[in-house]
Amino acid sequence: MTAYRLVVLSAGLSKPSSTRLLADRLADATVRRLAGDGREVDVTVIELRDLATDIAHNFVTGFPGAALGEAIEAVTRADGLITVTPIFAASYSGLFKSFFDVIDPDVLTGKPVLIAATGGTARHSLALEHAVRPLFSYLRAVVVPTAVYAATDDWGSTGDRLTDGLPGRIDRAAGELAGLLVGRAPSGPAADGGSEEETVVPFAEQLAALRV
Repeated sequence: MTAYRLVVLSAGLSKPSSTRLLADRLADATVRRLAGDGREVDVTVIELRDLATDIAHNFVTGFPGAALGEAIEAVTRADGLITVTPIFAASYSGLFKSFFDVIDPDVLTGKPVLIAATGGTARHSLALEHAVRPLFSYLRAVVVPTAVYAATDDWGSTGDRLTDGLPGRIDRAAGELAGLLVGRAPSGPAADGGSEEETVVPFAEQLAALRV
């Protein structure tokens, strides 16, 4: 069975970081959901902090370095993405945006994407909806309905009767991403060196998968 290619982009600046921690939890939850359906997943984690210099050089020279080129290729070939950014000044980080500025704007067309973010206070949670989601809508990605924001206080929270805690939001978003992925065939390697054939899934089927 061909495995799905899941790429996880973390824009955390420290090491370790809560951004990477959230990215790992989202990836683990997605893999569990897909494994429950008998699906295999290859996960590639990309730390954007390690590519900061290459990204800056790309703006000046117009060419990616080796490491940045590999990251762009991984995103291009991915079946789905998990993207996590810290929130600064009520928006995504400059490093996060810069990465998407140097890739081909058509790379994400039709690609399932789970968006998430971290911050010190819950006041910035709406940045996912007014900044991050519009970015991926512009890039014509298919963004899952549930965006996951983790403030400092969320890590120990179980939520209340009206609001899911962080583990519940992670599980719901992972289920939505898994639902979109199972609605399409894994890309896999191109046969005989030819181009990969895109599988077009009717929109009604994609909506049905999200309700599972």
